[in-house]
Amino acid sequence: MNTSEAGGESRCGIGTRLRAAREARGLTILQAAEKLHVDARILEALEAEDFASLGAAVYARGHLRRYAELVGEQPAQLQALYPAAPASSGPDLTRMPYRAPDPRSTRLMTLALLVLLVVAIAGVLWWVLTLPAAKPRAVSATSGPGAPGQGSATQLMAALASASGHAAPAAAGPEVQLAVKFYGVSWAQVSDASGKRLFEGLTPPDSSRTLSGTPPLRVIIGNAPGVSVRLNGRPVALEGLVHRDGSARFQVDGSGHTVPLPPLVAHGD
Repeated sequence: MNTSEAGGESRCGIGTRLRAAREARGLTILQAAEKLHVDARILEALEAEDFASLGAAVYARGHLRRYAELVGEQPAQLQALYPAAPASSGPDLTRMPYRAPDPRSTRLMTLALLVLLVVAIAGVLWWVLTLPAAKPRAVSATSGPGAPGQGSATQLMAALASASGHAAPAAAGPEVQLAVKFYGVSWAQVSDASGKRLFEGLTPPDSSRTLSGTPPLRVIIGNAPGVSVRLNGRPVALEGLVHRDGSARFQVDGSGHTVPLPPLVAHGD
């Protein structure tokens, strides 16, 4: 038997074994897709060994592993047969560009806010000092709560605090702990409620990250089928959040509830 014939048998083995295992469990393609929360065309592509239509190899391997576990096949054996399949020519979405903020823009914004703050304080002082009731009066050190001028001073302090934005801030929610387990290669990015970047980068297989931050957390994953997420020790359901290319973009609050994030829009669109 020549090399090409051996490779053909290996490829046929993947689809044939998946289909036989599914039928042995009495599942249709639609029923299996519903259990995995994926498009039925993904499972059809796996059984037909049309791996190129699934995008990058990392996504195809992730779908293959989950499908094999569902129907009771051996994921490791099917993964060993996969290298005989042709490499996907689709784009690799595991690397997403990130543009660092311009430090000059940050300095200009800070300067503009300081100018506005000074103008606001000056305006409040002018308004208070031009009021007839705000004329200076001698106040005794032993004056009681109803002493003349004390109300105006209190109002001035309150007005200054309001204008300068120094009012008591609302209490921030308690931090949560997000644990992400990577079964395959995947790019990931996690930010907290203030926009602080808690993690960003490409992770190797069989690795994990544990992050702490103020919810809600913004999470972007390049290979969602190969990733599991837990919030404060409880699993976070990714059903309905995974796109056809295997990526997922969502926001999770302190209770573990998730909502999808809007898709990225390229510049000039």
